Amino acid sequence: MNSAEKNTLFIKQKATELGFLYCGISKADFLQEEAPRLEKWLKENKHGEMKWMENHFDKRLDPRLLVENAKSVITCLINYYPEENLAKNNQYKISKYAYGTDYHFVIKDKLKKLIEIIKEEIGEVNGRAFVDSAPVMDKAWAVKSGAGWLGKNSNIIRPKTGSFFFIGELIIDLPLLTDQPMKDFCGTCTKCIDACPTQAITEPYVVDGSKCISYLTIELKEQIPTLFNGKMDNWIFGCDICQDVCPWNKFSVTNTIKEFEINPMLKTMSIKDWQEITKDIFNESFRNSPIKRTKWEGIQKNIKFIEQAHL
Repeated sequence: MNSAEKNTLFIKQKATELGFLYCGISKADFLQEEAPRLEKWLKENKHGEMKWMENHFDKRLDPRLLVENAKSVITCLINYYPEENLAKNNQYKISKYAYGTDYHFVIKDKLKKLIEIIKEEIGEVNGRAFVDSAPVMDKAWAVKSGAGWLGKNSNIIRPKTGSFFFIGELIIDLPLLTDQPMKDFCGTCTKCIDACPTQAITEPYVVDGSKCISYLTIELKEQIPTLFNGKMDNWIFGCDICQDVCPWNKFSVTNTIKEFEINPMLKTMSIKDWQEITKDIFNESFRNSPIKRTKWEGIQKNIKFIEQAHL
């Protein structure tokens, strides 16, 4: 067994021990196929007000610009499927990914532990951990690493697992054995496209971010456009519709990550509670939650938009 093979097996074993659902590896190289797709998507303004996606275009496509002498991209998945679905029809709805502790903290800590373990075992290795907060095309690397295929709803899907997982990366200057992409198993299914109330999936594998309920309730700081009146389906933070209808998610199993246990406050919140929650209580209750991203003002804006549509 050569050193690259030995190191690869060691890293994957340690990733499993840290609680990752999957660990796959791809060569740190220029994303040739993704470059024209990203350019087209941005030119068509499908990122809406997310102007930060226009920044660092070159770095998004080449990990070697993020980590000097980068050789490998290690992609790790972590399951967040909850023990209970709180999105009931007669209540305001929160995306499942926001039920527990902010995933940025949880995954970054685990990735940092992984790189420390790599350094202890292998020696001087230079690298950085990335979790959805830097110019890294995590879905592209997930596909390259064999983590799953890109579904028609633009989420990564794994057979016998589904799509309710987070993605994080380690970009390191250590050569490793690479994994192969897997086949696309979406077939002729269009359930995600048919179910989207805002028609955000404009064609298979292409999502117009500016129409997505997750974008409208989290990223959009302005008022939600009136053309989405009556189409929000009571979502006030994020949206799970295109994942909930995906047949592959019947295989989803409850996560075992303590930090992703459901915030007890979310289990008891009624429509009246959401409407009347004060800024101070909101900030205290959700200080370690992804929900804080939209702030109290954003949640109240989303609630008012939904309620106006009911008038």
